[in-house]
Amino acid sequence: MTKDAHKLKFYELSLAEKRRQIAALAELDDTTLAALCGTDPLSAEQADHMVENAIGTYALPLGIAQNFCVNGRDVLVPMVIEEPSVIAGASFMARLAHAGGGFTATSNDPVMIGQLQLLEINDLAKARDRILSYKEELLHEAASIDPVLARLGGGPRDLQVRIISESPVGPFLVVHLLYDVRDAMGANAINTALETLAPRVAAISGGRVHLRILSNLADQRLAKAACTIPLEQLAFADYSAETVRDGIIAAWAFAAADPYRAATHNKGIMNGVDAVVLATGNDWRAIEAGAHAYAARSGRYTSLSTWGKDSAGNLTGTLEMPMAVGIVGGATRVHPGAQAGLKLMKVESAADLAKIIVSVGLAQNLAALRALATEGIQRGHMGLHARQIAIAAGAAPDQVNKLAEQLVAEGAIRVDRAAEILKEWSQHPNGNSD
Repeated sequence: MTKDAHKLKFYELSLAEKRRQIAALAELDDTTLAALCGTDPLSAEQADHMVENAIGTYALPLGIAQNFCVNGRDVLVPMVIEEPSVIAGASFMARLAHAGGGFTATSNDPVMIGQLQLLEINDLAKARDRILSYKEELLHEAASIDPVLARLGGGPRDLQVRIISESPVGPFLVVHLLYDVRDAMGANAINTALETLAPRVAAISGGRVHLRILSNLADQRLAKAACTIPLEQLAFADYSAETVRDGIIAAWAFAAADPYRAATHNKGIMNGVDAVVLATGNDWRAIEAGAHAYAARSGRYTSLSTWGKDSAGNLTGTLEMPMAVGIVGGATRVHPGAQAGLKLMKVESAADLAKIIVSVGLAQNLAALRALATEGIQRGHMGLHARQIAIAAGAAPDQVNKLAEQLVAEGAIRVDRAAEILKEWSQHPNGNSD
């Protein structure tokens, strides 16, 4: 360990020291640490079994968000993302939230929705009622499909029928199978159950089953996080605590009222959410689709989060969204980095993971709102962006930080300027010495 490394902040440590510290804090063995850090990554041979036409793998940065306390438990959170400032922002906001007790998070039972589309039905209402009269029989049949899931307490929970009155192909019926998938994301279990039930539903209704597919609008499987930021934690530089608090609330109100702002506001939430979803091998596309559909459930696209103040004047925030993630099956069990990420967080169920993810989303939302309401979003990005520009311009590892600092000081964070500085340094090497 470098001299006085124990006095340095985590981001100031060397790469090796960061890894040693994380391994010690999370009690990770060498194999798990290697998988988490990418020193023993997903192999090309493993990738070849995961997707078709594989020729290799593609790496993204993995960082650790710190300071998170979720339901009274401190947790280190792996985040896979290429965008600067996200991990730092989430970590800093988690520290502010920690002063108020951290994040309180809840989740619904892991119930997913499967859909059967029924066409060629003359009397939709009559067909709907007939299907519902067979509900118990259909649920019983669905319960026998996956004995392992049933043994774990999962299986069908309800059967619903909707009439779609207007569509480009005319009216039709939709049958919803509500299915508890336990610790899985659930796509395979749902789709298997639908395929099994389809012939029976078609015979009962007199129609033709067309699509048999799960819905990514998992509004039965919600996760919610809440936090309280003590007022005194919000003041910084020339900004009073009240100014910061009220600015954050006003910034949120913009997103709540305007879909153009809400789209970017929710993208900021997903910066945090998707990074953890990726780090755990879950389907970030499904989470994105569900989140944005849920944000538009009222018929108008709006903010997924809510910010306000309590009677003591503290800042309060909540985030609720669908969270269909799993810790068994799929890439989660195949990708060594995903398994290592789960071990790092010490999650024991999909519900645990969902609670952590939604807490990270709320923290990242706060980071963006705080920046926008005070210094502007660019200032926080500039230092990290300058480092990327320095690397793109060809800076050596020992030149990156110094070059980034000069770019920021000049207010010229551009590749062409970075290249000019590097050229000047090469011509005057003594001027580039510390």
